Order: sequence, then structure tokens, then C-alpha cells
Amino acid sequence: MAEAAVANVPAKADAGEPRKPLFGLSFLENLAEMSVLRQLGLLVGLAASVAIGFAVVLWSQQPDYRPLYGSLNGMDASQVVETLTASGIDYTIEPNSGALLVKADDLARARMRLAAAGVAPTDNSVGFEILDREQGLGTSQFMEATRYRRGLEGELARTVSSLNNVKAARVHLAMPKASVFVRDERKPSASVLVELYPGRALEPSQVMAIVNLVATSVPELDKGQVTVVDQKGNLLSDQQELSELTMAGKQFDYTRRMETLFTQRVHNILQPVLGTGRYKAEVSADVDFSAVESTSEMFNPDQPALRSEQQVNEQRQSSLPPQGVPGALSNQPPGPAAAPQQAAGGAAAPAGPIAAGQPLVDANGQQIMDPATGQPMLAPYPADKREQSTRNFELDRSISYTRQQQGRLRRLSVAVVVDDQVRVDPATGESSRVPWTADDLARFTRLVQDSVGFDASRGDSVSVINTAFTASMGEEIPDIPFYTQPWFWDIVKQVLGVLFILVLVFGVLRPVLNNITGGGRGKALTGSGDVELGEMGGLGGELSDDRVSLGGPQSIMLPSPSEGYDAQLNAIKSLVAEDPGRVAQVVKEWINSDE
Repeated sequence: MAEAAVANVPAKADAGEPRKPLFGLSFLENLAEMSVLRQLGLLVGLAASVAIGFAVVLWSQQPDYRPLYGSLNGMDASQVVETLTASGIDYTIEPNSGALLVKADDLARARMRLAAAGVAPTDNSVGFEILDREQGLGTSQFMEATRYRRGLEGELARTVSSLNNVKAARVHLAMPKASVFVRDERKPSASVLVELYPGRALEPSQVMAIVNLVATSVPELDKGQVTVVDQKGNLLSDQQELSELTMAGKQFDYTRRMETLFTQRVHNILQPVLGTGRYKAEVSADVDFSAVESTSEMFNPDQPALRSEQQVNEQRQSSLPPQGVPGALSNQPPGPAAAPQQAAGGAAAPAGPIAAGQPLVDANGQQIMDPATGQPMLAPYPADKREQSTRNFELDRSISYTRQQQGRLRRLSVAVVVDDQVRVDPATGESSRVPWTADDLARFTRLVQDSVGFDASRGDSVSVINTAFTASMGEEIPDIPFYTQPWFWDIVKQVLGVLFILVLVFGVLRPVLNNITGGGRGKALTGSGDVELGEMGGLGGELSDDRVSLGGPQSIMLPSPSEGYDAQLNAIKSLVAEDPGRVAQVVKEWINSDE
């Protein structure tokens, strides 16, 4: 306690004036009074702060670089660099991937410069130019055939790669050696590998085009022997599936075109009447794509017609022609005639059959007379009579052959919705919505029916209704957020750089400089005057004429008591404001010493 009390006793001030720093650089003297380790740490911190500040400034000012091309494969890198240098375009090379980067503002200009200079990706595939190379004298036929096949593969690959969706292609041909024996003949085959651009695909019609292109480019190559595969291993050349998908795609396109045509007709007839945006129309067409062939043959039996007639009449008469089996037995003279026998009644009976050409007699033996001629009737000779008649009739017949074409419209449905009509009051100028009347809707229905060719027998339907539309017409396009814009991130970089510099200056550099220069200001206060203690601090009057100093690393002199109470109070206030920590330490030591 005694030592503490002695340490806090006011000291006498020197009568001389304090020594001023050289050229006012008090912080150099303060820096010199620091330890070497503290000086080294302070210098390193200042250097690091300045370096970080410069790095942040450079980062904020650095432009945004973009890749010139996704890949420089097939391009001469030296030629690209020379073209950019000659055009005055800054570029850099990404060390990890080796990509060539240019400023985002110069990206389009750099690509145009390269295109104007003729710098473009070269095709590495070998075509028929391989045949232009000189061949050795001892080149075999196998090598010549192999070179020709290789050149044909390269030419086909170039052709396939020229399609829009194809990035690259490779073609492999299997061409067997020709044989003189028909049974050993083998057909060539081909396989095509296509590399598509990301997010793109080949339509079935495009795959069929590739198949036909390759098949027609190789002699005796059938389309079924061509295989097309993409880079993911998907088989694209399934013939059955391709034919079905191609047909389905054509049918769908035909239906959409037909619906678009009818919708345009409705639009053309309603737009002048209702106005733009006052109605909506949709057409649905039911199209029959089935192919039907029919043949019919019809007869009409009620209307026969004689086409041809043929009649044959044949009659033969002879006097006892030869009868029986030809021969000696049948060639005999007739036997003797038998005598007629008298009947029991006394009447003479006819004696056997009457020979042909003899007069006919009745039962009484009297000749029978012909009433027409009055001559006796003679017995008829044997006769052969035949009649034949053939008649051909033609019936009414009709033959028809019908083939219905695909794409026949089977049914048509039309739906039209009409907005309310807007009427303006001429007196007040206010607009109001009024629904359309039934007569107006009927007129609109007739217009639509006539425009699309309405056919009730076909089952067509046309519906026109009236309803109020909503206030928001069309799809609202959302605004792009400002933080996704490129300029926003440029501003953010600039603002972050400025904030970091401000934090570095006011949070690091300024406290360090204040700490260094604080000692100089403390020394300057020592020569400003003495502080009259008087009755302050409970000290006796015998110390009122002495000067006091506050203990610390550097002594600070207070005004003398002769300068007045206000000067002492102001000096103490300024001292508390300048270095409150030191004043608190002095007061703490005084309290500890009193205890």
C-alpha cells in the first residue's frame, strides 16, 4: 500500500518545454519505441491488408470470361490465337481444362472474326481423297478394295453428319467378296452410328432417310440390312416400328392440317363481325384412314332380253328301212302271208298290218277316203321327227368397283365461345357488357356451319355459346428476376469490393495508425500545462502548487491550478475523450491505493 501510494503521488513537472517530433512524424518515434516483434507483426499486417485490398479491387474490376467454343477439337489452336491477337481481342486459357476464354462482350465479335478468317472445325473423316494418294507398284487388290470401302464410308459419314440434328456420324460397310456361284452369293450390310446434339432427337422419317441414303449408295444393299444406332445405344432402324411410326406421324399431321384449315375458316368469318380477341374457336376432325376396296355385281330378273335363238326341226320317212342287227340274220326275205280268218260273226277281219303305201281299209274292208282330196288314204311310211330349240336371254347386270381413299372426313365438331358484347352509354361514356341474344347466336351458328361445310347426315356438330371472358387475356409472361441479370452481378462485385476496402481501411488500418500516433498526441499534452489539484482527490492543500502526471507508458501533464477550474475540467474531459482506457486505469489504481 505504501508503494502504491508513493507511485500515485503527483510529480513535479520540468520547467522546460517538451521536445517536438522531427518533421511532425510522431508515429515514427512511437514505432521506434515498440518491440521488434511488435514492429514486425505490424508491418506484416499492413502489407497483407494492402495486398488483400489490391486483390479485391482487381477482382471487382476483372471482366466476365466465357468459353469461345465448347471444344476446339478439329481446329488449329495456333490459328485461332493468331486471329484473336490480330483482331485485338483479349483472351485467356483456363489452366485446368485448357479452354480458350474471351470476354463476354467480345464473344460474338470473336466468333465472327474466326468465321471471317476461315477458322472452323475441320472434318477428320477420310473420303474419296484417299484414292488420290500415290499407291505403290506392288499394291494388292485387297488394299485397293479396302481403300475404296474406307473412302465410301467417309463420304457417307460426311453426308449423314450434314443433317441438322446430327453432330457426327460413322459408317461401317460389310461388303463380301463377289462369288461366281449363285448359291454362295452374300448381300452387303451397313451400320451407322450417329452422335446427336444434346437435347435433340431424330424423327422416324429422318431415320428412314438415313437408311435409304445408305442403301442406295451401296450396290445390292437392301434397306433391311442397314442398322442405325445413336450414341446412347438406342436402335433407331427397326423397320416395322419405323413404318408404323411414320404412318402414324403422317396421319397425325394430316389431321392437324385439316383442323387448322377449318379453324382458319371460322376465324375469317367471325373476326370481322366480333373483332379480335372476342371469341375462341376449336375444330376437331374425325378422319378415317382405313382403305376399303369393294366389287359388286347386280342382276335385274324383271327385265330379260332375248339375245339369241336357235331352232332345229328334223323329220325322216322311209319304207321299211333295215331293222335289227346288221348281218345275215336280218337280211332275210319276208315270210309268206297268212290267210285271213273269218270272224265268228261272218265279217271279214283285216289280214295283218297294212304295208306302207297301201290303201287303208276299215273293218269292213272298205277303203278309207280322204275327205279333203277324195282319194283313198294310204298307209304312212315309217318317219323319224326331232325338234330342238335354244334361246339365250340377257339379264340386266351392273358391276361396280369402289376404293375409298384414305383420309376421308368422317365427322366434324366445331366449338365456338363468344364473349359478351360491349356497349358504351353515349350519355355517360360508361361501358357495360351485355350477353348476345338467341337470334344473334343462331346467326353465328349458321355462319360457322356454312364456313366449315356442315353436313348433318355425316353427324357434324357445331356449338356456339356465349359467356363472359375473364379480364386477363393471354398468358402472363413472368418478369425475369433482376438478380439473374449479368449487370446485377457486375454491380455486386463492385459494391463488395468497395465495402471490403472500407472495412479494411476503417477497421484495420485506421486503428493501427491511431495506435501508433496516439503516443505522440500524449506527449504533446505533457507540454500544455499543469493541473491544479487543490482539494481534488482528497489531497491536502500542501500539494496544491505541484503538478500532477497520470501514470502510464507515457506521462500526460495536466494544466496548473492557476489556470482555473474550467481549464482543468476541460483538460480532463479531453483526456477522457482521447484515451478513456488510460484514465480508467489511473482511477482504478487510485482506488486500489486508497484501499
